[in-house]
Amino acid sequence: MHEETSLTVGRVTRVLTERVTPAIYSTSHPLTVKTHQLDGEPIPPAHGLALDFAPFEVGSAWGPAWGTTWFKLTGEVPAGWSGRRVEARIDLGFDINMPGFQCEALVYRADGTPVKSINPRNQWVPISDAAEGGESIELYLEAASNPVLLDYHPFLPTQEGDIETSSPEPLYRTRHMELAVFEPEVFELSLDLEVLLELQAELPETGPRRMRILQALDNALDRLDLQRIVATASDARAQLRDALDSPAEASSHRIAAVGHAHIDSAWLWPVRETIRKVARTTSSMTELIENDPDFLYGMSSAQQYEWIKEHRPEVYARVKDAVAKGRFLPLGGMWVESDTVMPTGESIARQFSYGQRFFEKEFGIRSKGVWLPDSFGYSPALPQLMRRAGFEWFFTQKISWNQRNVFPHHSFLWEGIDGSRMFTHFPPMDTYNSQLSGEEVAKSTRQFRENRVATQSIAPVGWGDGGGGTTREMTGKARRLADLEGSARVQWQHPDDFFDAAKAELTDPAVWVGELYLELHRGTLTSQHATKAGNRRAEQALIEAELWATTAAVRDGAAYPHDELDRLWKLLLLQQFHDILPGTSIAWVHREAAATFAAIVADAQTIAAAARRVLAGEGDRKLVFNPTSIAGPAPLGAAPAAASGLSVSLTERDGGFVLENDLVTVVITAEGLITSAVDTATGRDAIAPGTEANLFQLHQDFPNMWDAWDIDHFYRNRVDDLRAAESLSAQLVDGTAEVVVERSFSTSALRQTISLAPDSATVVLRTEIDWNETEKLLKLAFPLDLQAATTEAETQFGFHSRPTHVNTSWEAAKFETSMHRFVLVREPDFGVALVNDSIYGYDTTRDSTDAGVSTTVRLSLLRAPRFPDPDTDHGTHVITTGLVIGATPESATAAGIELNAPATVVTGANNVAPLVSVSGEGIVVSSVKLADDRSGDVVVRVYESRGRRTTGALNVGFAHSGIREVSLIEDEIPDARTGAEFALTPFEVRTVRIAR
Repeated sequence: MHEETSLTVGRVTRVLTERVTPAIYSTSHPLTVKTHQLDGEPIPPAHGLALDFAPFEVGSAWGPAWGTTWFKLTGEVPAGWSGRRVEARIDLGFDINMPGFQCEALVYRADGTPVKSINPRNQWVPISDAAEGGESIELYLEAASNPVLLDYHPFLPTQEGDIETSSPEPLYRTRHMELAVFEPEVFELSLDLEVLLELQAELPETGPRRMRILQALDNALDRLDLQRIVATASDARAQLRDALDSPAEASSHRIAAVGHAHIDSAWLWPVRETIRKVARTTSSMTELIENDPDFLYGMSSAQQYEWIKEHRPEVYARVKDAVAKGRFLPLGGMWVESDTVMPTGESIARQFSYGQRFFEKEFGIRSKGVWLPDSFGYSPALPQLMRRAGFEWFFTQKISWNQRNVFPHHSFLWEGIDGSRMFTHFPPMDTYNSQLSGEEVAKSTRQFRENRVATQSIAPVGWGDGGGGTTREMTGKARRLADLEGSARVQWQHPDDFFDAAKAELTDPAVWVGELYLELHRGTLTSQHATKAGNRRAEQALIEAELWATTAAVRDGAAYPHDELDRLWKLLLLQQFHDILPGTSIAWVHREAAATFAAIVADAQTIAAAARRVLAGEGDRKLVFNPTSIAGPAPLGAAPAAASGLSVSLTERDGGFVLENDLVTVVITAEGLITSAVDTATGRDAIAPGTEANLFQLHQDFPNMWDAWDIDHFYRNRVDDLRAAESLSAQLVDGTAEVVVERSFSTSALRQTISLAPDSATVVLRTEIDWNETEKLLKLAFPLDLQAATTEAETQFGFHSRPTHVNTSWEAAKFETSMHRFVLVREPDFGVALVNDSIYGYDTTRDSTDAGVSTTVRLSLLRAPRFPDPDTDHGTHVITTGLVIGATPESATAAGIELNAPATVVTGANNVAPLVSVSGEGIVVSSVKLADDRSGDVVVRVYESRGRRTTGALNVGFAHSGIREVSLIEDEIPDARTGAEFALTPFEVRTVRIAR
């Protein structure tokens, strides 16, 4: 036979697009439309239904950026439509390529009952399966005119990302608002054609299955009268029956599909709009659940459930009913889908505890796995934290975005820094927004790296990012793909069931050790410094508030502010969402985040201050309240220790200064650069010979795409060393030597105070920066006289080692990496650490000269991308870093903690001994709080910080009836370890409950 494949494909494509799809609705009738545009923020639906409405002509423009317009639609079903399925068709001016990124609406009936949402890929509203002529129709639309910010030419700077700077001009123009007769058989024909058309494209070019599908498609179109689509659709479908009924091969890959609508809790829209996005999407998903008996929909983020419970209780009632029926699946066990690289271990623990507590209270269930498809890399501490919180599996897909290296597994064991392992799955489809297209389904089969030993993968199905979810077209495809020759088998399935089956068949999975580093979006460690600084301070403020409130409750019977702490923690956890904390949201989001962090800190400090006042009592003695377990000889709340007798000297040299105490000697040039930092005990100089540390470096920073997200490697090709100083001065302040240097550069300026205290081996660098750059990256460089094999960067409850070489493409790709409070560089007998109070990114390079190999660490301070926030980071920032000379893991940990958690001095009368303390090398107390169950028991979390085995004991400073280990989220553990003494393995986290 002659080759006719392209002719058939072209024929089917055109007929499907231009004839069949338009014929899904056979006739239509306009609705009468009235509107009311709100002047301000959204209002409750009950208020919206009661508004005064003015006539509106379909085809008119509507909706300024971030506005809300209520539409009232009325009409009657035409008499000739009796017995037919009737739907409303509503086009608000949609671009079908922008689901989730533009205008949307939630549809209500006149009695306030939510129906479903409408969006670019879901423009219909059910009216009746068997309409009656003359039936009255009255619908209300709460329509949001959200601007499109990620357009066909993406990453263009725009002022539309904040209601304070956006344009008041209408963005959209309605096209139709009408009743229409829905033709089920034509709709089914469209799906038959689409599934087979997409399937044949993935089959062997001249294989018999493809050829027979093509022939069936030709046969079907031969029977379809293009002027009588409705009348001949069944006849055409009959020609496709054999092709659609042919069963899948026994060895076919199996896809566990779960309905999905990854809704970013904030991103290119503010939190207030996410609340409505969740309501819109969940209303559509419950409607789909009610009409498709096989469909399962999964949604993560307890925060999003709480939003609809509070703001849209009528939608929440339907969600709760669907959950009870096992059709709407709470996933993930987290408060939000958070970033996992930058939050502290305590924050991750609270993500789990608040998420699981909500799901248990509301639905009587716990999530068995962590569902986190879209975070920007995954901390190597996470496997232990998931395991200790009781989770059994982990799901993500973002690593498929790697720029250079293809991740070698899809189902595997992920091993963390402590040795814990978690069964993990990446969907080989490489998306969390699957449409079940033929290409996606074939990709799952083709790319699945465990094909030799396993048979199944997951597909999250639905429009996402901005919501929308699964459509009836997708569920229709799923029915056809359940058992279809040439395709993977698709079945709606709970992820728990998938993971149970996957673990059962994959009895010896591969192991991946260490972080799941995303080779992309490296700039998220630096963008929006104010957000990151606010997060760091809020985390510490809440830990301190819990510590002092617990101490006051146990020692003095003070009321513990459970409700207020819960409120503050939830606010903090929301800000750790993976597009807020990473600095990748619009200006509106980050403006609100800064205000929220400030409010959290203020309220937490109020709690802490009130508790300290109770503990200190009335008096005029100066009392030191140290919130950390890195304590000197003075107990918590005791008077300051007497002066140590140590001193620091400050002398001039060559226009610069020398700072010296009994521990270190530091040389600062006339330009404010550090050329020597000698450890007195060993005589070692931390600074590489002939180099300058504390060197600010300014780079051009214009990545190929994803501006706020990415730093591309070529940024290093151009750098300006900011050596010139406008002024340099020095003085002794309360016994501490201080050198102040001022610099101006480009359109910005900075003022840095370099200080050395009498009893410290840390040179503290406090820098106030007036930052007004565009598309620039500011680094702070420290060339260190160390031939180090690795850097050791703090992560949650420990640190992570990374090679300093670039032997392989995997190491080369890690040209920007993460830390928490410190990064340590060391040889076996000498080390140097860099500590900080508000930054998370750094890079490392190795250099070799005649003097030997040195290691340069550069801290990433500020960026200036223009999308999605055109004024990212503009303004004043204060960043404190420290150079710890002669550092070890213990001293680096201590210096990082002390920089971020300084002691507080108050006046009072009472010495306050520690509520709890620990003995044992390397053991750190992470938190002290009252139990979540409000029993009054005290919960203490400790961890081993050095990466070494250790033993120790918990010293309890109050009467108690027993100590037992509990889970990370305070669940009871079968056969739990008891008692005050414990042995910890490297980086082990232990949570104990002390019964009062």
